Amino acid sequence: MFVNPPLSEELFQHIWAFRLFRQDHLTTVTGEPVEILHPGVLNHHGGPDFSAARIRIGTALWIGQVELHLRTSDWFRHGHQHNPQYGRIILHVVFIHDMPGKGIPGVPCLELQERISKLLLQRYEALRSLAPFVPCAAQAAQVPSLTWISWKERLLAERWERKIRGLQFWLLATHGNWEEVCYWAIAQSYGIPVNAAPFLQVAQSLPYRTLMRHRHQLIQLEAFLFGQAGMLEAAHTDTYALQLQDIFTHLRHKYRLQPMAAHQWNWLRMRPAAFPTVRLATLAALLGKTTHIFSQVLEAKDITALEQLFFVQPSAYWRTHYRFGQPVAQTQCPGRQAVHTILINTVLPLLFFYGQQKQQKYYQEKALHLLQQLPPEKNNITHQWALLGVKQENALESQALLQLKQYYCNEKKCLYCAIGAKIIKGV
Repeated sequence: MFVNPPLSEELFQHIWAFRLFRQDHLTTVTGEPVEILHPGVLNHHGGPDFSAARIRIGTALWIGQVELHLRTSDWFRHGHQHNPQYGRIILHVVFIHDMPGKGIPGVPCLELQERISKLLLQRYEALRSLAPFVPCAAQAAQVPSLTWISWKERLLAERWERKIRGLQFWLLATHGNWEEVCYWAIAQSYGIPVNAAPFLQVAQSLPYRTLMRHRHQLIQLEAFLFGQAGMLEAAHTDTYALQLQDIFTHLRHKYRLQPMAAHQWNWLRMRPAAFPTVRLATLAALLGKTTHIFSQVLEAKDITALEQLFFVQPSAYWRTHYRFGQPVAQTQCPGRQAVHTILINTVLPLLFFYGQQKQQKYYQEKALHLLQQLPPEKNNITHQWALLGVKQENALESQALLQLKQYYCNEKKCLYCAIGAKIIKGV
């Protein structure tokens, strides 16, 4: 007998839900035969662990709630005897029955200690205790490709669901203005990863309609963006910055603008091409290039059309400067990879959301198809996955693996991961 249960309640619930134990000749601790027709549905809220279970005990068929504990005595330790929510339990499932001759009055008890594979427990403990890039580093590449394919699709759905929740809020805030939402989303994407919040703040302080009135004068768009970013508040000396200051003084008074504090921008540990100055100048160039950006996204036939739409070069000043008043021989401006980042993180999820809202599957399928046409992202996380033998053929797969790393591997939620569950059961 185990002295202490080598498993968590979370794992025990997983074992019960997927019946990962020997089910032949099951009996309660008092000897009544038990047949599990359906283990029930896991309850993520208060109350018994599983509902709608169908279990035959003796000759009677019971349909109702099941409670799980590592020890029988946990029932009393958790105070369930005083909680009316637990008054209609049809079966108490425990790992160790530590109350021989007692149990819960009127509630049959099923002990599973001897029916759960020790190897399964060892696999789970091994995954939980390892601390490499991901817990399953040594086994991930051995998992069948069909499992990976279906799991990646689910992971992408989860990732886009998270993005869509934010887009839904923006759509309400703009009273259904898709162009404004698109503008906010694109601006935010220019700041990924560390300046997303200040970029969004600038965009939300400058209505898209206002900027479009000035789109034929690029320097005015730059004055709007740099001014609202708080970057024109300092004492500048070069001609370009002084010109922006003069223009913004007029625009600020005309539109009653209030700039944000410049200290909100992050500059440390990033490549100069990712500096917020360069990104703001590039955003200004995009806004000056065309009107109705979202309408053109809807009309784009392929990835090439989207690349052409979003590929812009900042004005001449920013081809020899990364910061105001600090000239360099030549700057490295955002290129094709930066465009792909905007498409992957912003444009295609927004396109999918539009199709969802308008109940037009064409746009949803188009978004997914275009995502698969883009190359996988190149960053440290995708590189580490590739080193493990888990490669990515396109951006859909790299997005899925980013989701997996952030929300499953980092949290060690192996039981909720299709790959982890497969390994625990035995690949």
